[in-house]
Amino acid sequence: MSEIHGRVVKLHDINEDDIEVSQPKTSAAGLKAVGVAFERGLQQGGVSRTVRSMFRINQPDGVDCPGCAWPESITGDRKKVEFCENGAKALAEENTLRIATPDWWAAHPISELEQKTEYWLGQSGRITHPMIIREGDTHYSPIPWDEAFTIIGEHVRATTADRCTFYTSGRTPNETAFMYQLLARSLGTNNLPDCSNMCHESSGVALNPTIGIGKGTVSLEDLEQAELIFVVGQNPGTNHPRMLGSLVECRKNGGKVVAVNPLPEAGLLRFKDPQTPKGLIGDGERTSDEFLQIKVGGDQALFQALGHLLLQKEAEAPGSVVDRDFVASSTEGFEAYAAARANLDWDEIHNATGLERKEIEHIADLLAASKATIFCWALGITQQPHSVDTIKEIVNLLLLQGNFGKPGAGACPVRGHSNVQGDRTFGIWEKPTEDLLTRIDTEFGITSPRHHGYDSTEAMEAMHRGDVDVFVSLGGNLALANSDTEFMEAGLKNTGLTVHISTKPNRSHVVHGKTSIILPTLGRTDIDDKHPGGAQFLSVENSMSVVSRTQGRLKPVSDHLLAEPVIIARMAHSIFGPEHTVDWKAMADDYDVIRDHCSRVIPGTEDFNARVRAEFGFVLPNPPRDRRSFANLQGRAQFSVRDLEYLTPPAGHLVLQTLRSHDQYNTTFYGLDDRYRGIKNGRRVILIHPEDLRETGFADGDVVDVVSVFRGEERRADKFRLVAYPTARGCVAAYYPEANPLVHRELVARESNTPGFKAVMVRFEASSQ
Repeated sequence: MSEIHGRVVKLHDINEDDIEVSQPKTSAAGLKAVGVAFERGLQQGGVSRTVRSMFRINQPDGVDCPGCAWPESITGDRKKVEFCENGAKALAEENTLRIATPDWWAAHPISELEQKTEYWLGQSGRITHPMIIREGDTHYSPIPWDEAFTIIGEHVRATTADRCTFYTSGRTPNETAFMYQLLARSLGTNNLPDCSNMCHESSGVALNPTIGIGKGTVSLEDLEQAELIFVVGQNPGTNHPRMLGSLVECRKNGGKVVAVNPLPEAGLLRFKDPQTPKGLIGDGERTSDEFLQIKVGGDQALFQALGHLLLQKEAEAPGSVVDRDFVASSTEGFEAYAAARANLDWDEIHNATGLERKEIEHIADLLAASKATIFCWALGITQQPHSVDTIKEIVNLLLLQGNFGKPGAGACPVRGHSNVQGDRTFGIWEKPTEDLLTRIDTEFGITSPRHHGYDSTEAMEAMHRGDVDVFVSLGGNLALANSDTEFMEAGLKNTGLTVHISTKPNRSHVVHGKTSIILPTLGRTDIDDKHPGGAQFLSVENSMSVVSRTQGRLKPVSDHLLAEPVIIARMAHSIFGPEHTVDWKAMADDYDVIRDHCSRVIPGTEDFNARVRAEFGFVLPNPPRDRRSFANLQGRAQFSVRDLEYLTPPAGHLVLQTLRSHDQYNTTFYGLDDRYRGIKNGRRVILIHPEDLRETGFADGDVVDVVSVFRGEERRADKFRLVAYPTARGCVAAYYPEANPLVHRELVARESNTPGFKAVMVRFEASSQ
């Protein structure tokens, strides 16, 4: 049960027996998306809160969508409706009037909550009071704010800095992130794992040494001006639907779009833009010209084959394909790269990709003819063991044709969470640069630690070993976000104190430390006006390096909520005392003070307070895009040579990738409908090609236990329904976090340590239950 205006709301949990399966859809959005968006808003927040907030999403004086990080235009008037269906769902989740009061916690012991799904927990509503559970307790109970901070301070002071770990979710705004990393470094640790570690860490690790920046190098306008766009390992129809409009605009302007994905996702087929008559009542627009249904993990092989073909075409007609002037003036390593790509084993390319040679040759023709190409990619690329090498192959292709620093061209890693990129910009990183630490120390008079801290995988292992006494989570839900779920949960339970700065109940609150405190915070849509100078605003950075304001206007559901900067400041005060060299209270009282500090510490944010108040904010510097320069060690972009690698499952196994449903954002479930894939009222499914299904000896609809194997170790996840689906041969898909228990903690991307959620070797057994 939950409450809404004092009225009890009955909560429904998932019943997998209710699952319905239908044919996958061939288009995304449209009138149905509009209806669902408003339906969810009205269910959660009512008419007034929904209408007052919905049309302020992504507007200059409004609130940044708490969902994805896709950008808005900064060159002209924005649409009156700058949100998508899933953005509206994210807003509804935050705007909800359902509340989890102390009575709610008193009614549900941990033994009961452990049996509930994340869907049930999230539907319980906003947390209204600080809560605590002590060792031996069966329930969370309310605790005054002052006492909560006192306990946190005592636990931190009773241990050493590197036995404390500070995790961050990508929804954390820039100012909050800056204060949070400052707290950790003032304490003496770089234990700052974040959700980047589990998603686009591979992108940064590949891009920094090759082009000198760990971010994308394009603007929103570049996508509309491109002659060719690759969309690789990505499902924009669910994960960032507003991107579909950019793909349509590219095609209208004469460009072409190539989708590369193991599944034929609806959004990569057609887009019914609900802001156009054709989108509301017609068939919509095509979003891609070509679809390469590649095997999971075969992308590096595809890119090597494309490089081989481009170099062949260049040899046949010198100067027609390779931008020789750019290569000579701005890059290194071309000769070694050309030698490595001189020969190709087409049989091996077919084994790796599942693609025919003529398919790849056709795409090479498009690439050779394009004078402005963009490569977009997401987690289908970054969560592979060889993901860093694969992204470096993308960079090779871009470098060959000089696709940096010109309109319509560049690299575009599409970030997920709304400020995951900003958190890294503003200091959340377990491997900080010396330049950043020196700037912090100069500004605040502290001595930051120089040794690296834990990333998310290392933090899990440290908790399991008993090497973490205090774990603080600023948003997020690490218990379900990370791999190897049973191991992760055991690590949390092994920790002395877990502290969760949260808006709603989640699994990490349930599998808690010996003592656990929940600090309820304002959401992004809530008004933040309990300050001497009145209402405050925060800022975020989108996928294309634009920093802009976000300011909520809704009355919070409880008077007992505190803003995140205030929580961090009071936590710091409880740890360091009132005489600390950092004036935490000044930052919590007036966020302009935080931004003034940032302007002297974070390059590119100079005059932060004035620039962020511009209508559309400001764009951070990006040397490859702005000046066609590369700020890596060599001062030139780097070609890379890597051996070919792809996924080869053991006999009797298939390659599993985990993915989101349409009613989901990371570990938050908005509902139980993955309507584009034809799945409704359930989540424990395995999408499998009909021929692979036949070869396993099972039938469509059978319920099986899934067994994964990694380095001789097996893991199990029980009771999944097999669903015949047009995925690539040899590859299956399942939703996370349900499939996360199958992902061994040591199955990670080399160099980035990102969990290998797209590289799990599995087989099926008849269900034992």
